[in-house]
Amino acid sequence: MKHYELLFVIKPTLTEEETKAKFDFIKDVMEKNNCEIKVVKDMGVRKLAYEIEKFERGHYFVVYYTTTPSSLEEILRNLRLTEEIIRFLNVKFDKKKEIVQWDKLVKAASEKKEEKPTRTPKVEEKVVQEKEPEVAQEKEPETTQEKAPETTQDAVKNAE
Repeated sequence: MKHYELLFVIKPTLTEEETKAKFDFIKDVMEKNNCEIKVVKDMGVRKLAYEIEKFERGHYFVVYYTTTPSSLEEILRNLRLTEEIIRFLNVKFDKKKEIVQWDKLVKAASEKKEEKPTRTPKVEEKVVQEKEPEVAQEKEPETTQEKAPETTQDAVKNAE
């Protein structure tokens, strides 16, 4: 049995139920072809490196598994024929060093118990409270001189 890593991207336009159904279909095909699935990693919806079939985002899945080379052909054929899968990549781990690395990847993926990813990335919004600009009130200049009386009667009252 050879060690493999399969990464595939499903169209982001599917609902969660449709995405799960497509993933279950691929998983069933793998199990029917004598694959031993070690770990499945749902990476959620992410931005693609470049636009594929007019899609800028995709729902990523990574599957670590072992199987025989003869059954691998059927798995790849089903991946090619499934219209909802816009890209896939299957990596074979052959040498001893590569298999050790594969074991580390499987162990790391199985230990990570992340929350189920959301369809859209979360954006934290910071609320900034704006201060109203303080209006400087114009103060009348203080004068040391007294005001001139307006009438003669006021002048008499001030003199007393």
